[in-house]
Amino acid sequence: MQLSKKNLKNIKAQPGLIIPDEKLLSLPEKVLQFGTGVLLRGLPDYFIDKANRQGVFNGRVVIVKSTSQGGTDAFSQQDGLFTLCVKGIEDGNKVEETIINSSISRVLSANDEWKTILACAHNAEMQIVISNTTEVGITLVDDNIQSVPPVSFPGKLLAFLYERYKAFKGSEESGMVIIPTELIMDNGTKLRSIVLELAKMNKLEDAFITWVNTANHFCNSLVDRIVPGKLPDNDKLEAEKQLGYTDELMIMSECFRLWAIESDSERVKQLLSFSQVDDGVVIAPSIEKFRELKLRLLNGTHTFSCGVAYLSGFSTVKEAMANDTFASFINDLSMQEIATAISGATIKYEEACTFAPKVIDRFRNPFLDHQWLSISVQFSSKMKMRNVPILLRHYEKSKQVPENMALGFACFLLFMKTKKTGDNKYEGHANGKNYTVQDDNVAWFAEHWHSKNVSEVVDAVLADKDFWGADLSALPGFAEAVKTNLNLLVDKGVAKAVADHQLNKTEA
Repeated sequence: MQLSKKNLKNIKAQPGLIIPDEKLLSLPEKVLQFGTGVLLRGLPDYFIDKANRQGVFNGRVVIVKSTSQGGTDAFSQQDGLFTLCVKGIEDGNKVEETIINSSISRVLSANDEWKTILACAHNAEMQIVISNTTEVGITLVDDNIQSVPPVSFPGKLLAFLYERYKAFKGSEESGMVIIPTELIMDNGTKLRSIVLELAKMNKLEDAFITWVNTANHFCNSLVDRIVPGKLPDNDKLEAEKQLGYTDELMIMSECFRLWAIESDSERVKQLLSFSQVDDGVVIAPSIEKFRELKLRLLNGTHTFSCGVAYLSGFSTVKEAMANDTFASFINDLSMQEIATAISGATIKYEEACTFAPKVIDRFRNPFLDHQWLSISVQFSSKMKMRNVPILLRHYEKSKQVPENMALGFACFLLFMKTKKTGDNKYEGHANGKNYTVQDDNVAWFAEHWHSKNVSEVVDAVLADKDFWGADLSALPGFAEAVKTNLNLLVDKGVAKAVADHQLNKTEA
């Protein structure tokens, strides 16, 4: 039995499974979504579906499929229904929830059904646009909005807005709330500027450009949820056997969810009423705080701990978090050092301490196989962008050495100790096996290790102001702490040195 509208009544209720009421499939279309990707289905569509089930938003999504890869057949056969398997750790407890999502009304192909897509502009209730077209989707290209369809996402959006402007004679009430979720800074602001530039390139009237500027809200947004997509084949077969139906669109996600939307407009809050049903949706005048929390406490903790974990012999994040010593290191790093360093005018210490345990829950997720070697890609750039600012902020507040950051930095340097292979790759060696370092600066680190000892490597790397943007060797006690840690890592082995590090802190 395949998941579909007609088969909903044949699906047996069971613990942990949410089956939608069939009446939800008749709700009006309120959202135009550019993209069929798993992030959109696992985050915005998750919130919309949840609100619909609580009788709050009461609207469905029309998806525009712009790529030539894949078709819309599965969505048609399943009447837009798909299964979302939520698996992870929340508040320290394992969570498994299975939701049949009924938020999608239909999926339309931009190449084959462009006129049908434009007809959606005449629907007065459709006042929200969501997108995730990858980072390259929000770029300015020479595009003709009279094309069927326009080439670019901004061109398609402009064509839709122009159609709506004409349909409702430029009324203020017909303006849209447009929320790109592409992972670029100020995504809404950038999309708006491109749309306005395209409008000028297409010689559209000034009155329309004024309407775009005054009646429409382009909101910057930040999304954060790991949505790996399809379940592994064996897991999918097991899930379908347990559920009693097949689903070609079944995906999984972690528990954690965040969609931060930047706006101070009451109209935006009113139209995005789905924000009322889940704390994971935040509408605020500024979302910088959420960006900083994610960058420093999630990404920064990953980067400081990556070398520690991999060189200790752990391949995946969940494997490392199952080790008490490493879990203790992560907790101390995030709660005692990073949370303290980033707190200030924008982020309160209490907010950082609330966010940090959620990060640790995500790291503990037993359903995700997050590889440390994948996290290590462009290790040095991540260390520079994410963690050097944290280190500098720490020293602005305290003259004491951040012990966990020093250990993390020492492991980073040891991880970057490599030799060039015959096929022009750079390999390190740990725990009896070689590993390949994928980093644009790996040759620079290899050269330092080739010609210098531990003390000289640390001094030379930390003092390179051009590389880090600051002289890290000038931070009181930091260079000596990194040297001490690095020597212990080499002499004792990483796992033993990390265990001793944690033991010494406990005894102190």
